[in-house]
Amino acid sequence: MIVELPEGSWWDWELLRFDGCRLRLAAGYDLTYHHGLELVFIDVTYLVCPARFQDPVFREPTARELDQVRRCAGDEAAVVVAFDIEAQTGPGLVSCLIAADSVEVVHAVVLRRS
Repeated sequence: MIVELPEGSWWDWELLRFDGCRLRLAAGYDLTYHHGLELVFIDVTYLVCPARFQDPVFREPTARELDQVRRCAGDEAAVVVAFDIEAQTGPGLVSCLIAADSVEVVHAVVLRRS
């Protein structure tokens, strides 16, 4: 599944909250004071991504990635989101995966508390 994001500058990303079931990713052009986008994944069954990253490129998951999720989660996930980010320690891309029962795109300004 490719996540459809609203128009905007979604450069910085951060894993805002994860309680083992619900995952909330925040995005914006600068996360210091606020963010304008959240991806909320419900009933997460598989998660491979860093806590902070920049400029993800969302894409369809490969057959190999879907098989990896099936093997680890034990069954088919309703939503599998794949994206690539630039490696922090050298050239190349790092693949990331999130599998869940559902995902919601929330487009609203959220002030960040110090």
